[in-house]
Amino acid sequence: MDKPRVHIARRMADIEPFHVMDLLARARRLEAAGRRIVHLEIGEPGFPTPEPIMEAGRKALADGHTHYTPAVGLPALREAIAGFYRDRHGVDVSPERIIITPGASGALLLVMAVLLDPGDQVLMADPGYPCNRHFVRTFEGQAVAVPVGPDTAYQLTAEHLESRWGNRSVAAMVASPANPTGTLVPVETMKRMLDFTAARSGRLIVDEIYHGLVYDDEAVTALAYSRDVFVINSFSKYFGMTGWRLGWIVAPEDYVRAIDKLAQNLFLAAPTPAQHAALAAFRPETLEILDARREAFRERRDFLLPALRELGFGIPVTPEGAFYIYADSSAFDADSQRLAERLLEEAGVAITPGLDFGHYRPEAHVRFAYTREIGELQEGVERLRRSLD
Repeated sequence: MDKPRVHIARRMADIEPFHVMDLLARARRLEAAGRRIVHLEIGEPGFPTPEPIMEAGRKALADGHTHYTPAVGLPALREAIAGFYRDRHGVDVSPERIIITPGASGALLLVMAVLLDPGDQVLMADPGYPCNRHFVRTFEGQAVAVPVGPDTAYQLTAEHLESRWGNRSVAAMVASPANPTGTLVPVETMKRMLDFTAARSGRLIVDEIYHGLVYDDEAVTALAYSRDVFVINSFSKYFGMTGWRLGWIVAPEDYVRAIDKLAQNLFLAAPTPAQHAALAAFRPETLEILDARREAFRERRDFLLPALRELGFGIPVTPEGAFYIYADSSAFDADSQRLAERLLEEAGVAITPGLDFGHYRPEAHVRFAYTREIGELQEGVERLRRSLD
């Protein structure tokens, strides 16, 4: 019997893999062969999930909380998140506007599915998190990548929206703090973008998944300025629950029913034990642990940033949050992919080349993640110094 023809949807040609995974696979092979590798490429906190959350998860399993919740999430968790916005940010958000999702990725899939018809456009920054454009493409939309640089802290502005907004534009997306740059959208810029999109019956989507990890100024949620914004958040980064796969949307009220219907069809519900575990994320003892970890991340940034500048990497904008530094590496090699491969082989240091974050000057940039202990960062810097001298 002849082998059946493999048919893969055309959209798959536009959906790229994480290029750093090839580099990570090579790093793992080197480790298996006995090499010690310093990992500065992985965007995942090295801390374990806080013990109060772990204990709540174990209790949820012991108590038999393994059945579906409502598609929009456990009511008690929606209430807890609303309380967090009130207590931490001074913003009143109705629990009815909060939808619990399988990670922030699940949240973005729901938002894009609700907003996009084929050919509709979403504006976003380049460089930026690569999956965002793929979420748009999955629903037959068009991601409009807007080149951004240090002059705007690698963020979109209202002027960008004014110059790029077209007849098929329905939304713009920003991340604050952003991956890969760690920069924030200034408050006045956020307000102007909200006004701009509202005036054109569009929507602003704001990724706030690193919101708990802001180091110099208090992070202000976009919900403080508009009830019509879509805000995405997650338990992965600040709360340290990456593998639990839990996030949330705060949606404009008129969209909640449509998102509920979609979630029923796409996911049924977010993981039930994870939702019960996350109830412990807002306890005072947990927040105390998390805020101490934020200070540890700040110390890591404050070590790594000047050290990389001293080595010769160009970092014109100080990252204000998340755990990333986006650096111009062109002083060392015109091809950041080649540089990353060389540093892995010669120095045993793994970093992420710019190709993963878009098409605007990726060859000139690399990303460093300071998710590991400061001693490992110090070792990585010393290895880089020896290799780059």
